[in-house]
Amino acid sequence: MTAEPAITLLIVDDHPVVRDGLRGMFESAPGFRVLGEAASGTEAVARAAALDPDVVLMDLRMPGGSGVDAIRELTRRGARAKVLVLTTYDTDSDTLPAIEAGATGYLLKDAPRDELFTAVRAAAEGRTVLSPAVASRLVHAVRAPRTPAGEPLSAREREVLALVAKGTSNREIARELFISEATVKTHLTHLYAKLGVNDRAAAVAAGYDRGILG
Repeated sequence: MTAEPAITLLIVDDHPVVRDGLRGMFESAPGFRVLGEAASGTEAVARAAALDPDVVLMDLRMPGGSGVDAIRELTRRGARAKVLVLTTYDTDSDTLPAIEAGATGYLLKDAPRDELFTAVRAAAEGRTVLSPAVASRLVHAVRAPRTPAGEPLSAREREVLALVAKGTSNREIARELFISEATVKTHLTHLYAKLGVNDRAAAVAAGYDRGILG
């Protein structure tokens, strides 16, 4: 019987230690062959065009061209390679753009070795692979009402959120902005709805995640 051809890989990550670890892992396992590496999204697009791998293991946040931009460009070019995102980030601002750009799968770097091998084989066959955490986020994003969370915050709501992020109490916010505590609570209720959250901590996290804060 003829052996199945090895699945060829391009490893994309800006950290040399991560690339070395992944290369060693796949080269020590039967059925895989690493064709090359790239340290940025821009380099990934060029290397994928030159090497024509079956699967690109793509990190997302890299200097010199993000993973999402690279996925989008590979999709635009009609590249044969399937892109499997392998990253430490599972926020909506990372997950959704990567999937929308054309990624076949999305795994976190804490995935067990065997799970990663299985995911690469599945990606090579064109099957979607999502880590449980990412899958639940996508389901939530699809089911969540988009209108309230999609509304921009008013200038006053941004001021309130910025003060909340500093740990300021409602009473102190009222004093700082020369408004009543009841008005502060009203602003909080409105910004919670717009951000799709239920408490102060989640509002601050969403504020940073969406670039409203800092």
